[in-house]
Amino acid sequence: MTQTVTRRLADSFWRAAAYCLHPRVIGLSLLPLVISCVLTFVFMFFCWESAVAGVRATLETIQLVPFLQHQLESFGLDGWRAVLAPVIVLAGVIPVVILLSLVLVALCMTPAIVRMVAERRFPLLEKKRGGTLLQSVLASLGATLLALLLLVLSMPLWLIPPLIMVLPPLIWGWLTYRVFSFDVLAEHASKEERRALLREHRLPLLLIGVICGYLGAAPTLIWAFGALAVILAPFLVLLAIWLYTLVFAFSTAWFAHYALAALQAQRAATVAPTQAPPPEPALPLDDLPMLRGPQP
Repeated sequence: MTQTVTRRLADSFWRAAAYCLHPRVIGLSLLPLVISCVLTFVFMFFCWESAVAGVRATLETIQLVPFLQHQLESFGLDGWRAVLAPVIVLAGVIPVVILLSLVLVALCMTPAIVRMVAERRFPLLEKKRGGTLLQSVLASLGATLLALLLLVLSMPLWLIPPLIMVLPPLIWGWLTYRVFSFDVLAEHASKEERRALLREHRLPLLLIGVICGYLGAAPTLIWAFGALAVILAPFLVLLAIWLYTLVFAFSTAWFAHYALAALQAQRAATVAPTQAPPPEPALPLDDLPMLRGPQP
């Protein structure tokens, strides 16, 4: 990457971090948090027990379970036998929580954050509205389904210790890149400008997405409390939702600062060569060497 791109990445990173401390952004994060909390409470109240019971009944019919239980006992983890089913349910709920947070942030926070960045930093940037809300929703759903498919297909590789630290953040990073790159440019860039910008800046935007993917994996560490995490699951799920909301809000601000700055530079570079240079002043005939008479 060029020095200009690197400087733009660093500048947009620190600007995004500062925006996350803005009271308006903190206030905007409450709506996705409240919606997620309500949906999570409904699931925990009505579906948690039946989901755990169904998984436990399924595990009893699988021949591999006794082997896994024996392995847990050999490692001194026999306490995990009682919480194996809840852990599996949580493992299925967490990706849904991440996707729910991403979709809610994209719908509730992204337009407001992009508008805030544009008003404060790019007030003269023309809005060409090259993307609609329907296109944004369809693009987000398509990318989300593909990311889920990649997650499911890559799960067997998670058993290899290094890959579990690489594959999920990469997939989440690609999803973040696809969703936010479209959303932050939908209002200000035309379709042609958006395609050209995404083609030219694909690598730095993907890098932003991967870094945000790793940041999005950080809230998963709150499940490292072991069996205690299952007992505190309702509260930890709410804490995870709040952390995911903050991470995605930061991601939105980072993408907005970088993409809008790149769009402004792209328009400046496009307009400058097309402007006709001012006509040169006409020289007197005596100043044109080829028209001068013989010198005395």
